[in-house]
Amino acid sequence: MSSLIRLACLAVLLGGCHRFPAVVISCAVRWYFRFSLSLRDIEELLLDRGVVVTYETIRCWCDKFGAGFAKRAKAARRKAGSTWHLDEMFVTLRGEPHLLWRAVDEHGGELDVLVQEQRDKAAAKRFFKLVLRSNPVLRKIVTDQLRSYPAAKADIPELAHVKHVFVKAAARVNNRAENSHQPTRRRERQMCGFRDARRTQAFLSCSGPIRQHFALPRRQMNAACHRAVLKEGFATWHGWTIAGAIEKII
Repeated sequence: MSSLIRLACLAVLLGGCHRFPAVVISCAVRWYFRFSLSLRDIEELLLDRGVVVTYETIRCWCDKFGAGFAKRAKAARRKAGSTWHLDEMFVTLRGEPHLLWRAVDEHGGELDVLVQEQRDKAAAKRFFKLVLRSNPVLRKIVTDQLRSYPAAKADIPELAHVKHVFVKAAARVNNRAENSHQPTRRRERQMCGFRDARRTQAFLSCSGPIRQHFALPRRQMNAACHRAVLKEGFATWHGWTIAGAIEKII
């Protein structure tokens, strides 16, 4: 392949024509969802590398490609476990309290998130159905003592024979779910709070899978193993974002 064709391929990302190469767009999207960086921070980092781009353009890249990259990150990770740990946390959107519902498996892998205004049976039922779409096989559900969970579970036939374990929040037995909120809290502080429910839902749905694709259990690995596994993650990511763009052209 000639150098001109290679440049033309890199200028196309997932079927769309852009002024910047796919490698730049891929890097910007990964930084935004992986780290607690603002759009202006990424604009500065790219400028330091000789790429002049506005933060509004970076926002458009994240809106356009974030969901697709997150979907591929979900598909690439290991099969989800058969135990759900469910929990909810309060977030304030433009002064109004909302609930962020989150489900993780026994390995800490995020299954899904959902931003809702209510904490009642209908909200719990809506969340159960959302998680069941992509994770239909399970054997146990672990929740706190919120009454909405058993009421909603009773109305869903797929969960009729699933074991339901209740834990006290003070007992810290459901730490798997509670700890999964920490990256969201850190990002919330960095962004000075979330604002719009729709954009918050879109952002958190993308940031979880992309962050976990690169966030490895560092304490369980030595340095060499960590670097090797991280390189595999980078290679997979580039396969989705850069090599994928070239394949669409050839």
